Amino acid sequence: MDAADLISLAAERADELPGATRDNPFGPEWDVYKVRGRVFLLIPLDGTGRVTVKSHPDDAIALREAFADIAPGYHMNKKHWITLTPGPTLETGLVAELVTESYLLVVEKLPRAVRPVDPELFGRPPS
Repeated sequence: MDAADLISLAAERADELPGATRDNPFGPEWDVYKVRGRVFLLIPLDGTGRVTVKSHPDDAIALREAFADIAPGYHMNKKHWITLTPGPTLETGLVAELVTESYLLVVEKLPRAVRPVDPELFGRPPS
């Protein structure tokens, strides 16, 4: 996956998520996606094509070991964040899943009254 595709896919998925907003609190060089004011996706607009998302610490380790194009979070807490870089090991479904998982990790920490979705049920087919 090249840089333009990675950024486009991550941004498109983030835009689909309920309550997600895009902001530029660090200036025009960064697109920052938040849900209820909390960050779940960072995209530096510096041409590198990097995308940084939140990840469960155990998942972050496994993902970094399994995919050459996933590294510790760029300028973030390396335990809780991972950075996706353009390359052959990333696939469309994986990128969309990682953006969604990042969003849900943030949503589950929000007070129930302000959650835009139930993180336990979001994205699951009705039973």
